[in-house]
Amino acid sequence: MEKERFSMLVSIHILFIKNNQILLLLRKNISSDGLYSVVAGHLDGGETVTDAIIREAKEEADILVEPKDIEFKTVCHSYNHKNRREFIQFYVICKKWSGEIKNNEPEKCGDLNFFSLTDLPKNMVPYVKVGIAMTLKGVKYYEYGWHGED
Repeated sequence: MEKERFSMLVSIHILFIKNNQILLLLRKNISSDGLYSVVAGHLDGGETVTDAIIREAKEEADILVEPKDIEFKTVCHSYNHKNRREFIQFYVICKKWSGEIKNNEPEKCGDLNFFSLTDLPKNMVPYVKVGIAMTLKGVKYYEYGWHGED
């Protein structure tokens, strides 16, 4: 009998940036409750990474993103010690979109606002804070969580 092939989750993180500020959302009633993150989500299967980015932008912030306005910047291979799962995380920058940003998921999001890139909130999801830093530094690939970082 053939051994089942290993698989892992894929997530996307969108850094909406304008005027040296980044769009952050405050997670509510979900994992990392009370911590800021970026617009993000997982691939649903049967969709490309680009399709997932476009879908999540619409679902969470009610904005439209064109594929040409998505800049793929950083990839992270991470390990989550809490659920013992591995992830491939894509971090992208989007500086152009259409529509007015609004909190489309108030049951999961307590705040949706721009913050200065040089003065991020203290209460941030740790791996997202690292992902933002790596993306802005131009790091193309890194690993996170394998040595106890959380």
